Amino acid sequence: MPLQLIAPFLAAKNPAALVCELLHKHDLKRIAESTVRRLSLYLSFLEGIERQGLNTISSDELARLGGTTSAQVRKDLSLFGSFGKRGLGYSVPELSEKLREILGLGKQWRVCIIGAGKIGAALARYRGFAERGFIVTAVYDIDEAKIGKRWEALTVRPVSELEKDAAKQDFDIAVVATPAESTPGVVKQVVRAGIKAILNFAPIQLSVPAAVTARTVNMAVELEGLSFALSNRGA
Repeated sequence: MPLQLIAPFLAAKNPAALVCELLHKHDLKRIAESTVRRLSLYLSFLEGIERQGLNTISSDELARLGGTTSAQVRKDLSLFGSFGKRGLGYSVPELSEKLREILGLGKQWRVCIIGAGKIGAALARYRGFAERGFIVTAVYDIDEAKIGKRWEALTVRPVSELEKDAAKQDFDIAVVATPAESTPGVVKQVVRAGIKAILNFAPIQLSVPAAVTARTVNMAVELEGLSFALSNRGA
C-alpha cells in the first residue's frame, strides 16, 4: 500500500481524536469530525502557500483548494474566533499558526505502532509525522520472527509488553495495523494499557469505551469514493 495513500489519513484524522484545549473550550461535542478534517486540509494548503512566499489568501481561494465553498470556510473558522478582514482576506502566517494551535500541533504526541508489517513499517519510517508532532516511540508485534528486529532506532517488541511499557512511556496514540481477525484482541490490550486514542487500519468497526477515541482508516471506502468521482465525470 503506497505511503502517499496512508499518510494523509493520520494528518487529517488523528487531530480529530487529539483536539487541544482550545477545542474543549469551544465544546468538542459540537465540532464535527468533518470540520476538523477540513481544518487540517486548510492548514496543509496554507503551508504550501506560505512556502511560495504569499502572505494573504481569501476564503474563495481557500475554498477552491479545499473543494468547498467560501461560506463553509468562514463557518468552519468562525467556530474558533474571528479571522481575517473583509476585503483583505486572511494572513497566511497568522491563520496557519492558529490552525496548528487548534489542532494541537504545538505539542508532541507519543505514538506506538502495533503490527510490524508493511503498513506499520511505512508509518514508522514516515518523516512527516515527527514534523507534525507525532513521535513514534515504540513498535509491537505478536510474530516471534519480527520481535527483536531493528526499525532504525526502534526495536520491535512483543505486544504482551504493551501494558507494562505504556505505564512508563505514557503513549498518547496507538496505531493498530494488524490483521482484522486479531485487531479486536489487540484493541482490548490497548484499552487496558490506558491509551486514549486509537487509529485502526483493519477494515472492522471497533468497540471501545466512551473515554477512548477510535478512528478507522478504510481504504476501500476512500477508493470507492474516487471510483464514484471517475465514473460520474462529464464526458
